[in-house]
Amino acid sequence: MDSKYKITRLVRTQSSEIYLLWNGDQRVGQVDVHFANDTIHATVIFETDLPIADEEEIMAQIDDDIVSSYLPRFEREDFVAHVFRGEEISRYTDCSGTIDDIDEDNPEEEDL
Repeated sequence: MDSKYKITRLVRTQSSEIYLLWNGDQRVGQVDVHFANDTIHATVIFETDLPIADEEEIMAQIDDDIVSSYLPRFEREDFVAHVFRGEEISRYTDCSGTIDDIDEDNPEEEDL
């Protein structure tokens, strides 16, 4: 299924991933996914008001493209997602350089 929303991986560890949600060039949210054996937990933050149908489409896309690629529905115990609406008001880092340099130097960023 083609979607107007794009999911871009920001960070990957052995047991978790962080993704950004896009509608064209507008960031519409973030997803933090944590893999805990047979249960996958997610925190979804929508940064803009979306129609319920679009939220459901994005949740299905997260399940299909991210969660099910790790553990298919028939093999997992549960997929639990906590969904919030909010906005990023700031970002803090203790690395050298400017905050704007961080995104440009991230070689792990991957589109889904």
